[in-house]
Amino acid sequence: MATAALVRRVNLLSSTRQKVKTPSTLPSTVFARLYSVHPGEPPGPSNPSASQHTERKKVTIQTIHSRYRKKIPITMLTAYDYPTAQTADRAETDIILVGDSLAMVALGYSSTAKLTVDEMIHHCKAVSRGCDKAFKLADMTTGSYQISPEQALTNGFRIITEGSMEALKLEGGEEIAETVHRMTQAGIPIMGHIGLTPQHENALGGFRVQGKSAKKAEKILKDALALQEAGCFGIVIECVPSPVAETITSLLRIPTIGIGAGPHTSGQVLVGQDMLGIFDRFVPKFCKQYAHLGNNIIGAYREYNREVRESIFPDANQHTYPMSSEKELEEWLSIAAKYQK
Repeated sequence: MATAALVRRVNLLSSTRQKVKTPSTLPSTVFARLYSVHPGEPPGPSNPSASQHTERKKVTIQTIHSRYRKKIPITMLTAYDYPTAQTADRAETDIILVGDSLAMVALGYSSTAKLTVDEMIHHCKAVSRGCDKAFKLADMTTGSYQISPEQALTNGFRIITEGSMEALKLEGGEEIAETVHRMTQAGIPIMGHIGLTPQHENALGGFRVQGKSAKKAEKILKDALALQEAGCFGIVIECVPSPVAETITSLLRIPTIGIGAGPHTSGQVLVGQDMLGIFDRFVPKFCKQYAHLGNNIIGAYREYNREVRESIFPDANQHTYPMSSEKELEEWLSIAAKYQK
């Protein structure tokens, strides 16, 4: 009885195989990627066909400063993993930031303060592998640079060398100017971060707009001037009134990157998950959502679950691989018949 059942299976599979192309008749591109765990080769010298646009030059600090002088707005986006970095890079983003925001939007922590240096390095490595042309910038984590310049240098060089980053971003103003100076003198490019500094959320009373009074705005200006003097090649200005950011930008000789700081900074940065509509725990007022991928992803997952449960996926004709020949199939079924009890 078992043998008869196998024979029926042979006939069924053989008739099905008549409807399916064999590997030799399929285009070679179909088998360019056999497994989802093996990502396709990114565009580059070894795979020029993967990129449909003109090859752009590597973005450097000199590139950023050139665009600043020419008044060409600078773009920055966050990325925390290989595929996100790769897509942001292919979209010709100027700067890719491995922000400590990954603590909340990628790792599920309640605040950025919980992120460690080792975790930051882990994500920097992934982003670096996916980033070919964009400038690679990473946040220094809470507590990794505030104790002393020596501590900052030790952790900073770890992130730069182990994480393959090109520059670091530090939050703070006049109080970290000496540390910034020491790091830039040691050869680590530094971008400052003033206004709302999320690593100080407890001291600031939460995520609140900064510089709403003239005196507080002056403090932010002094922070910016101190960081410029210390050697920063640029400064992020977060969550301050637009007139404050505009004035500070006009008084500096280095580019400013705004986030919730109005349209008059030298460039803009957004958290990738926020602008893509993936992270829905909290969307800041200043963030424009260019997509709503979270709902699309949930819908795709639900459709997959439904099709698996209803035996729709995988389709026998479309999503499966044949044996090399009918002869091999018949031989295999004969072998399997011996194991039937």
